[in-house]
Amino acid sequence: MSSSAALRHARHLSTAAALSASSATISISKAKSKLKAEHDPDKALEIYSSVSDRYISPLSSRYAQEYTVKRLAKSHRFSDIESFLDSHKNSSQITQEPFLSSIIRSYGVAGMFDHALNIYHEMDDLGTPRSTISFNVLLSACVHSKQYDRVPHLFDEIPVKYGFLPEKVSYGILIRSYCENGSPEMAMERLKEMEEKDVEITTVTFTTILHSFYKKGKIDEAKRVWNEMVIRGHGPDVGAYNVKIMNIQGGDPEGVKALIEEMSDAGLKPDTISYNYLMTCYCKNGLMDEAQKVYEDLGSKGCNPNAATFRTLIFYLCKKGRFETGYKVFKESVRVHKIPDFSTLKYLVEGLVQRSKLKDAKGMGRTVKKKFPPNLVKAWTKLEEELGLAKLEAGDKKIKDARWRIPFI
Repeated sequence: MSSSAALRHARHLSTAAALSASSATISISKAKSKLKAEHDPDKALEIYSSVSDRYISPLSSRYAQEYTVKRLAKSHRFSDIESFLDSHKNSSQITQEPFLSSIIRSYGVAGMFDHALNIYHEMDDLGTPRSTISFNVLLSACVHSKQYDRVPHLFDEIPVKYGFLPEKVSYGILIRSYCENGSPEMAMERLKEMEEKDVEITTVTFTTILHSFYKKGKIDEAKRVWNEMVIRGHGPDVGAYNVKIMNIQGGDPEGVKALIEEMSDAGLKPDTISYNYLMTCYCKNGLMDEAQKVYEDLGSKGCNPNAATFRTLIFYLCKKGRFETGYKVFKESVRVHKIPDFSTLKYLVEGLVQRSKLKDAKGMGRTVKKKFPPNLVKAWTKLEEELGLAKLEAGDKKIKDARWRIPFI
């Protein structure tokens, strides 16, 4: 047996062992919480296998299943994903369409669309009925796998083959596939088809096309979609306004403010995303005091900062040399469990070291090592060595040890 084959065999054994009944069982909610924080794929499998009630309903087990698959996919353990998901076909609930759909969805999360399509075609043999539920999940799995070209073919072929009609969600996924593929014009053609077949066109569908035209720089076409949406009485809603705001955020902040006011006047409540765009616009124009004010006023607007809020504000504060303020914002992000990404924090810690704020820099390191996955902790440790923080940490430890050795008089 070759070394690679032996490794695959060992991994399959690991998967099988993890899927065997564990002596200690936990609830599905606790499993989801543990899986969010667990980055080791083998431990993720063990957590999943220890769930006592994972088959109470497909919905309750779906997220735990997807977290487990994500951990395996990140380690490129696709054969283990296949073994893991294939084992679910032995469940008595495989004849329930939502249960089988969760397997299709998980294959989509892993980018293994051909496996998703295979199990969809196996539904007759497994005794599972088909409807738009599993069909929509299959189309979504195709989009998640970034195989956008295949969605229109599946959309046209599968309903005919199995005898059902696509509905508004099906068309929404189809239109998203065209837009993701840079073809909003084709999406507009499908809108006509929806009209002809009396399928409801939602605001989300219009917003998807609107965003795609903006991405292509086709502003006039985007305006026509907006006007069409208004004429048909499909909004615009907060999401549509945010798409419009997104495409002027690098320009005049007053334009963003005007759109936010227009939203409010229309009886809509701007959300964190709306204010993030305004804050970003101020940042890009070098107006950091105004940007901080938007951040500080979020609570009074009934909004909470998200990870993007902290990431953007800290990055631009660092860019302007406001590292001490950036560190205060970082501490707040830790408090609310919305820590920015590695690159942003690298920028911040480098600035703190330059300003000789070594205590704050070391404090950041302790937090990162608690919150980040092992691969990023390793990268952070290397960064600390490059910045000289590792030597300072070692020096502090020696001083503490020396203090403990001093005898009391």
